Amino acid sequence: MPDDGQKRPRPARSGGRYVAVVGIAFIILIAVATYNTVSNSSGGLLGVTATTRGHPLPEFAVPNVRGGPDADANIFQDDCASSANPCPSDQRRAPACRIPRRFHAIRVCDLFNRPLVISFWFLKGASCLPTQDNVSKVARRFRGRVNFLSIDVRDGRTDVNRTVAEHRWRMPVGWDRDGAVSDLYRVGGCPTVAFAYPGGIFAGAKAGEAALTKPKLMADVRRLLADSRRREGTSR
Repeated sequence: MPDDGQKRPRPARSGGRYVAVVGIAFIILIAVATYNTVSNSSGGLLGVTATTRGHPLPEFAVPNVRGGPDADANIFQDDCASSANPCPSDQRRAPACRIPRRFHAIRVCDLFNRPLVISFWFLKGASCLPTQDNVSKVARRFRGRVNFLSIDVRDGRTDVNRTVAEHRWRMPVGWDRDGAVSDLYRVGGCPTVAFAYPGGIFAGAKAGEAALTKPKLMADVRRLLADSRRREGTSR
């Protein structure tokens, strides 16, 4: 994603918000009745090797397939490509959630104000669309209470736009042209759906058509919403 060129003071480095910069492993409940794999450089499937429930999600900004920039996703978690402090002027960069809104990208942190459902899918050699239809129907039921984001991985933009139009999806659809976001999240295939509490705190994930039927998704989102309300109540 483009950088606005604005120079910002270099903050002191700390452990940060993230479990890892190059990927976060999720606890995942996998039903492999129909599970279409996709390669990722982080290795493995989404969350089968670590317990990161309760940790913050990594941030990203992804082009909106309906008119965003013709660019790769921004997955920078900080504003400097160097470990030097202060940051050298030629190493400055815009973190994912600080890119200007004028670029019309979807910044995941803008969706952290409510419970969040992120669905990953692709077209090539896969049968992920029935699950995306389920996600779309559930999104309509929870509009205004839960945020939904659908992310296509590595398909052509024209094909993605045609698919979105044919299926009449109204939820935001991001275009992960080079697979950077799916790699960041260690998505091993589709369909894969991740759930997060307000503030972008990971709640869990599921994969496979058998685990992501419309009734099961409805139950999962109701649980996510109820748990989010309980968390809000206990934090007061």
